[in-house]
Formats: sequence, C-alpha cells, structure tokens
Amino acid sequence: MKFSPFSIKAQEFAKSFMGYDKDEVRVFLETLSNEFESLQKKNQKLLDEIEKNADEIAEYKKLEKSLQTTLLTAQESSSKSVESAKKQNQLIIKEAEIKANQIIEKAKLEADLIRSSVLKLKEEKKLFVAKLKSMVETQASILDMGGNSIDSGNPITRANNAETNQSKIDEDDVLEKLL
Repeated sequence: MKFSPFSIKAQEFAKSFMGYDKDEVRVFLETLSNEFESLQKKNQKLLDEIEKNADEIAEYKKLEKSLQTTLLTAQESSSKSVESAKKQNQLIIKEAEIKANQIIEKAKLEADLIRSSVLKLKEEKKLFVAKLKSMVETQASILDMGGNSIDSGNPITRANNAETNQSKIDEDDVLEKLL
C-alpha cells in the first residue's frame, strides 16, 4: 500500500474496548502526515534537482563533445599549417639556392670576360710596345746614319752625335714612362 499525507490523515481505526485514545492517535497521525508530506516535498524537490542536473550534465556532455571536436579540428588545422609552413620554407630555401647559384654563375662569366679582356689588353700593350720600340729604333738608326754621313771630325758633328745619344736615352726614358 502506498501512503500519502491524505491517506494517513484519513486513516480510521477500528474501535475496541479500552483501545487507544482517539485524540492521541489523531494527533500522532496528523504529525506523521505532516512529516510524511514534508518528506514527500523534499523528495520531489530532490527528484526535480536530479532531473535538472541530469539535463545540465547532458548539456555539458554535448558541450564537451563539441569542444573535443573543435580541439581535434584545431589540432589538425595547426598540423596542416605547420606542414604547409615547412613546405613553403623549403621552397623559399630552394629558390634562394637557385638564385645564389645563378648569381655565382653570372659572376664567374663576368670574371672570365674581364680576365679575357685583361689578357687581350696585355697582348695589345705588348704589340704597341713592340711597334713603339721598332719605331724608336728605326728613328734612332735614321739619325745615326744621317750623323755618320756628315763629317765625323767636325766638333759640331760630335756635339750633335752626343745630343743624339742623349736623345736616345731620353727616348728610352719616355718609352719606360709610357709603359
């Protein structure tokens, strides 16, 4: 039998000879009914709280699952970003190496060009010096021949020959200075 506060209050007892005091039984049943009603209200309140807490727990579980999903997505995204950044860094490094190699090759080509130009200029210098020496020697021999045909005993001629020798020395100095 299920008890309720009303069923306790309404409970009737059979009458017997020298039975219980009716008023005392009534007061006891009233007190018992009130206490039972209080316990039922507390029980209902606790059941409501349990239901509310169960709903909150369900919401928290949904939130937890959503957070876990979000965290996994963020981790995957972060991993992909890191991997992408690594690949991009590798590409940048490769591009830089290629550009550096191109610059080095260009510098080598320019150095070779300069080297060949310097060698060509040295050859031209040698050729120019040889031509200049040839011209100077030719001019000196012409001067020598012209001076020998004139009277070699003449003191003026000897002075001219000395000047010619002096000019030859000067020509050598000039040639050295030019080079």
